[in-house]
Amino acid sequence: MALPLSFEFFPPKTPEGALKLRAVRQQLYTLQPEFCSVTYGAGGSTQQGTFDTVAEILAEGVPAASHFSCIGATKHSVRAQLATLKAMGVQRLVALRGDLPSGYGAGGEFQYASDLVTFIRAETGHDFVIEVAAYPETHPQAKSPEADLQAFVAKARAGADSAITQYFYNADAYLRFVDELRRRGVELPVVPGIMPITSSAQLLRFSDACGTEIPRWIRLRLLAYGDDSACIKAFGVDVVSALCARLRAAGVPGLHFYTMNQSAATLEIINRL
Repeated sequence: MALPLSFEFFPPKTPEGALKLRAVRQQLYTLQPEFCSVTYGAGGSTQQGTFDTVAEILAEGVPAASHFSCIGATKHSVRAQLATLKAMGVQRLVALRGDLPSGYGAGGEFQYASDLVTFIRAETGHDFVIEVAAYPETHPQAKSPEADLQAFVAKARAGADSAITQYFYNADAYLRFVDELRRRGVELPVVPGIMPITSSAQLLRFSDACGTEIPRWIRLRLLAYGDDSACIKAFGVDVVSALCARLRAAGVPGLHFYTMNQSAATLEIINRL
């Protein structure tokens, strides 16, 4: 049986970006994804763009998952958004705490993603498949690795169906994380999040911001390539294809690609598999 695949997009900001993303989606649909997810800006700042992109994907005949963050939200606002998504035909959510927009104080009626999962289950039963986030290398704001594991356990017990990880390049970190969950009695599927490497500057910036470790040997190779984008992309495909092959051999339940609204690297990696 083929390994289930899913793809993440972000809402385009321009008409040109929307046209490009439509073409990218059609290329990736040839791989028959289980679903495609669409991200959500800090404090829900891209909500309309998220919902519009989700609606397009559904109209193209592909299951779509909306990211859904709760920081700063009220039960009333979340209830209304759930009703909107249900009416659109959405059947899967990626439930997140989310990031505060800059200059925004704390507020709202939800403190953690587990609070959001509990509320969605209470309001909608099993109308939605609920995905949650997982951090094999520990969430950058967690007090400790153990505290981060306990936060994940709370999301699982609140009613999450499965999880998608932050991207990583160290397979051992993922495998150990899953082992730690199993020892705590958590059996829900944990799907690895995969970030193709297409730009060294972008990857290093993202990784510094989200706490993902770039192994020293990868970082040094990327820096050595300088501005040679062809070498960076070829090296990236080699590294990420090898990572995916090892994960598949370990029996992962699927692969979720952070596409950055591009298709070439993801297509080549999956063709290698």
